[in-house]
Amino acid sequence: QVQMVESGGGLVQPGGSLRLSCAASGSIFRIGAMGWYRQAPGKERELVAGIISGGNTNYADSVKGRFTISNISRDNTRNTVYLQMDSLKPEDTAVYYCYADARMTYWGKGTLVTVSS
Repeated sequence: QVQMVESGGGLVQPGGSLRLSCAASGSIFRIGAMGWYRQAPGKERELVAGIISGGNTNYADSVKGRFTISNISRDNTRNTVYLQMDSLKPEDTAVYYCYADARMTYWGKGTLVTVSS
């Protein structure tokens, strides 16, 4: 059974940094893409960043230049995606969810990021 387990969320002051990690446990055959969504209170879930199997990345306009996505994929059973978040702003406050697209989409349970002074 596949599980996506996030870590790295927490409370940070504006201008600070956090690094989120998401490890996929279990075998996922042919992952096409991994990435992160977020959902702020009262708002819809939005794509933050994604990385496809060839290494190309895409970012929401609101995080370009501040967030960096990367991943490690050694085989079908060890896949990890990271989100380095710098220059954080209060509007980045949200629950962050990682995902992996394969024959189906796998989701993590979310990790809370709070940016506040």
